[in-house]
Amino acid sequence: MNIEIRLNDSIDDKEVIELYKANSWSSAKKPELLIPALRNSHSLVTARVGGSLIGIGNAISDGYLVVYYPHMLVHPQYHGKGIGRKMMELMQTVYGGFHQQMLTADGEAIDFYKALGFERAGKTEPMWVYAGNEH
Repeated sequence: MNIEIRLNDSIDDKEVIELYKANSWSSAKKPELLIPALRNSHSLVTARVGGSLIGIGNAISDGYLVVYYPHMLVHPQYHGKGIGRKMMELMQTVYGGFHQQMLTADGEAIDFYKALGFERAGKTEPMWVYAGNEH
């Protein structure tokens, strides 16, 4: 299996929505918001097999000190194959030296990010204004 991991690759609306649906992310129901959000990210990382999108992640950043990783997902058929790790490694080529790298993780993603070196920041409490249990 030849997996191509790219930074700032072009994306097609339909392929993105299908990937989000495959992962049961509610963002797939808001394509008019999701697609511009991804395209306007500071960085976008994609994973492809045979040209088909199987993974995507984005970063929002000031470009100097702080980066936030809001989305990182891989098609369920490809989970456990190191694709998410490779995508984050490519993001680290851009943001590895930043003062703060932040993300919000839940469920199985917690162990994934811990394995990549992320940890709870001191005594911080995650807080948000957010409607529901959506992804």
